[in-house]
Amino acid sequence: MDLYFSFIIPVFNRPEEIKELLESLTEQTYTKPYEVVIIEDGSTKSAKGVVEGFSNTLNVTYLEKENSGPGDSRNYGMRRAKGNYFIVLDSDCILPPHYLETVSRSLSTDYVDCYGGPDAAHTSFSAVQKAINYAMTSFWTTGGIRGSKKSVDKFQPRSFNMGISKKAFTATGGYGNIHPGEDPDLTIRMWNKGFRTKLLSNAFVYHKRRIDWNKFFIQVHKFGMVRPILNKWHPTTAKFTYWFPTLFCFGFLVSTVLVFFGIIWPLLGYAIYFVLLFFDSLFKNKSLVIAFLSLVAVMIQFYGYGYGFLKSAFLVNFSHKQPKEIFPKLFFKTKTV
Repeated sequence: MDLYFSFIIPVFNRPEEIKELLESLTEQTYTKPYEVVIIEDGSTKSAKGVVEGFSNTLNVTYLEKENSGPGDSRNYGMRRAKGNYFIVLDSDCILPPHYLETVSRSLSTDYVDCYGGPDAAHTSFSAVQKAINYAMTSFWTTGGIRGSKKSVDKFQPRSFNMGISKKAFTATGGYGNIHPGEDPDLTIRMWNKGFRTKLLSNAFVYHKRRIDWNKFFIQVHKFGMVRPILNKWHPTTAKFTYWFPTLFCFGFLVSTVLVFFGIIWPLLGYAIYFVLLFFDSLFKNKSLVIAFLSLVAVMIQFYGYGYGFLKSAFLVNFSHKQPKEIFPKLFFKTKTV
């Protein structure tokens, strides 16, 4: 199959970030033609001038629309793209030079209609960014990359680094209006229609993620809230492991209380776990500061996700209201054509 790639990149008030991403696209070793579609999602800080600066080096299209969220913006861009295979990225990503060549080679030998790749921390990232990246990608916190290399058909790509064929997009209608959570929802709907997914472990991106603790907490808290909604929509995909952060936090609280009764071994178990995290991060990041910050990031991650999951699981399963009524801020109302 002759593939023509279209990068689909929504941007919201991040002109400097999109500049770094576009610069990395100019350095790709892939030699065949491809296009870049930038969708300005109702920003007050326009990236138009930045994008126009790359008009001589990239085949780039700049689209403007009212704010309707990243999922709807991706759909908007894919409906207007010229390619037959879309590569969806977040605007806060940077691509290594081999990225597109790696994707093309993998799809030519083992074609799938949807793939996902991991993320990594760039050397230019701040200590906090690297600590958050560790918390989000470590085997000891999230199991590493979301999915398994041995079970590629059940790998759930994420739209910070995701490819989807025009055929799969047309068949599913693209992303829904929930956010976050639009990625696994789309993947599950693709599975239900017989499309296959896989992990491209070498097609990684440098993902900046959030740059302060408060924004990181809000992000993981929302991740926790959407999971019970997805479990309700797609009950066959629900897993007990989604309860782990909630149980981890509850166990930590109980272990702390038990210390006052002279029972210290449960808390010692937690201490051993955090020591393991510290040295694992130290080994990977070669920095004492990042190792300490990684512990902060993991605690925020578990508490934010665990609390959000528990609250949502209770309300979604025991309330007579629909998820949109319970958590209206998790859903975008506007749908563009």
